[in-house]
Amino acid sequence: MQETRLDTARIRAARQVIDPIFLDTPMYRCEALEPDLGCTVSIKLETANPVRSFKARGTELVASLLADNGSRAVVCASAGNLGQALAWSGRGRGLDVTVVASRFAPVAKLDRIRALGARLELVDGDFDLARERAATIARHDGIRLVEDSLDIETCEGAATIGLELVDTVPSFDAVLIALGGGALATGVGHVVKSLAPGVEVICVQPLGAPAMTHSWRRRRVVTTDSTDTIADGVAGRCPIPAVLDDLLLVADDAVLVRETSIIAGMRMLLDHAGLVVEPSAALGIAAILEDRDRFAGRHVVTIVCGSNVDVDAYHRWVGAAPIHRS
Repeated sequence: MQETRLDTARIRAARQVIDPIFLDTPMYRCEALEPDLGCTVSIKLETANPVRSFKARGTELVASLLADNGSRAVVCASAGNLGQALAWSGRGRGLDVTVVASRFAPVAKLDRIRALGARLELVDGDFDLARERAATIARHDGIRLVEDSLDIETCEGAATIGLELVDTVPSFDAVLIALGGGALATGVGHVVKSLAPGVEVICVQPLGAPAMTHSWRRRRVVTTDSTDTIADGVAGRCPIPAVLDDLLLVADDAVLVRETSIIAGMRMLLDHAGLVVEPSAALGIAAILEDRDRFAGRHVVTIVCGSNVDVDAYHRWVGAAPIHRS
């Protein structure tokens, strides 16, 4: 039987390394969402921290290990959120951080990476091209390459969210997790399946970026030539084999949702929960909207994973008018 790379004891120990500012994020039932969704909905709010996403849980582990080992430089590729998180964690530990990103990434994310003191290099392509460039820099300069989801620290940092879910929510039936590279899904999924095995772990991806979902369904790596989604944070083309192996052990399902549903989810979170979120953070709501019967009468947790959104793009997607209130 395939063994996972994740270790529950290490995940528990991670809580002692991660800056407490990123831990114990708000967790609450959002009754205002429930009439439109037809189920009990609890929100795990991973945006209530200085980098406005869950990614710093993992970069805190990475940066701590690097600092302990005397390393001074690190490079990563990022769609935006990992770069901000690594810049934050590296700045606090005196690391020289380089982030490679697509020049088409949201301007707000790129500006924040620079503001946090990282060196930012832009490529004329997507995230997977940025990944190739970051690997080249690491080889050339002889520095640590941080690869989101492949580096186990990024998965086990995210997994601490699972500990908080299991400890905080008396009982829930399913958890909806945004699926991109897989760190969040494998990390949270591992903890939930270890400590609350009856909970259904459902991963959610956009139809326009389906590589990991297709890989999960076929139990082998499936790549795509391109992506077409507003959910930039999960828009990868080339799944990592080791991460897929971990995902296959913990995910009960992986579903694809339409762009219109993602936008509707963003509008619902704004109108009913007062939350401005990036598209990736609305994937869980989108999944409920597309299959209300599946979730009817159940208690569902959705992880709101990021809120670093370009304001102009957000207004184009969501608009000024509120959605219908029940």
